[in-house]
This record gives sequence, C-alpha cells and structure tokens, in this order.
Amino acid sequence: MSKREKLPLKKMQLRKVVPLWIYLLFLLVPIYWLVNMSFKTNTEILGGLTLFPQDFTVANYRVIFTDESWYSGYINSLYYVCLNTVISLSVALPAAYAFSRYRFLGDKHLFFWLLTNRMAPPAVFLLPFFQLYSSIGLFDTHIAVALAHCLFNVPLAVWILEGFMSGVPKEIDETAYIDGYSFPKFFGKIFIPLIGSGIGVTAFFCFMFSWVELLLARTLTSVNAKPIAAVMTRTVSASGIDWGVLAAAGVLTILPGMLVIWFVRNHVVKGFALGRV
Repeated sequence: MSKREKLPLKKMQLRKVVPLWIYLLFLLVPIYWLVNMSFKTNTEILGGLTLFPQDFTVANYRVIFTDESWYSGYINSLYYVCLNTVISLSVALPAAYAFSRYRFLGDKHLFFWLLTNRMAPPAVFLLPFFQLYSSIGLFDTHIAVALAHCLFNVPLAVWILEGFMSGVPKEIDETAYIDGYSFPKFFGKIFIPLIGSGIGVTAFFCFMFSWVELLLARTLTSVNAKPIAAVMTRTVSASGIDWGVLAAAGVLTILPGMLVIWFVRNHVVKGFALGRV
C-alpha cells in the first residue's frame, strides 16, 4: 500500500476514534469532578471553580470510615444487594430452564406477565410491601429489601437466562440422562458451566439494579437496615449541605459497581455477544 493510500485510511480511522474519545471524556468528567470534590473542603467547593484541590484533605473520607452511621449504610446496602442477587439467581435458574425446555399451557402469557412486573414502577408496590412487612415483622430488615427487589430482578434474570439456555442444544440433556446423570447432577456439573457467561451477566444486572434502587430500600427501612443512599441525606442540615462528605460518599458508592464489573468482565463480554442482552 502506497503512502497516498495510507493517508486517507488514517484519516478515516481518526474520524472514528475522535468521537469515541469525546464520548468517553463526556462520561468521565462528572466522575472526575466527584472525586475532585471529595478531596476539597466545603469552603473551597463553594468558593469557586478549581480543577484540582487547592487545600487537599481526606477529612471527608475520615468522617465516613469513623462514623458508624455512615459505614453501616454501606454494609447494609451490600448485605441486602448480595442477598437479593443470590435469591434471584436461585429462583430464576430453574424457572428459566423450564421456559427454555418445556412447552405448557399459557407459558408465553406467564413469561410476558413476569416481564410486566419489571416494567411497573417501584412506587406501585410501595404501599403493599410496607403494609405486609409491617404486619409480619419484617420491616427494617435486610431480607425485606432483598425480597422486595426480587419482584423486579427475578423476571429480568429469567428473561436473560432463558435466552442463554435456549442456545444450549437439548441433545446435551438427553445424552446426560442416557449416561445415567440425575437431574441435579446434570444441572450442577454440566448445564451450569455451559451458561456460566449468562449467570455472570445476570448477577451483574441484579446487583446493579438492586444497588441503585432507592425508593423501596428507603421506605422499607428505618435504622437497622438503612441503605447508604438514605444515609447520604444526612448531609443536609440547617447550616447547609456538607458537599465534601457527600462527594466522598458518592465516590465510595461507585466502587462496589466497579468491582463487580471487574470480576464478571469476561462473562459480561461473552454475554453481550451470545445471550439475550
């Protein structure tokens, strides 16, 4: 290829790369600004625009790690989010297998009904959940929030996993039964590894949706299981908003999601390429 031919090719590549970098910059600016604010004092934050902390401080993070009401919010959130992810996957795996392998009366209608639960806003179910949990003594517990989030995460998990399971040939099931595998042994040792990417993708979405949901988590808890999103409202007082502590809390709120993405990154890539995502 001559130099004259390479020049237009480089220009074409540049035209494709530049919009991508602009888009990434647009996404990263708010995150950078949040991190930047977390190392500033309130006086500097309210004083004017500075690209870097002029009076660098870690006092905002010290408040979060030393105040029990702050760090307990993160512990509570991680507790019910992980609990919800485990419950959602445990329920969705056999349900998705049934939808992918069997045909029964009303199966398509039932599948659509599951998805309509995910379409409904959380505020619709707020009052029933609050009344029910208050009556049976589950109010302000981690399991209450985890079960409430299952109403939205289980249909999503079933929908994603069914797409992966439908891609696995039924002949594998039949061959395993001929070889003498019981269903639990086949499902655990053969089938689950085949849809490992789908499980990773599903766990990622369940974790993310439960982590960012605020309305149900805040309404169904008060003290013992109060999530970090509700604790962050403590920065508002008569003297104003503690912007530095609020920014530090926001940075720490992003970290669990980043860790989850890191651990399931390979599964997520395969899942987007192969599954129903």
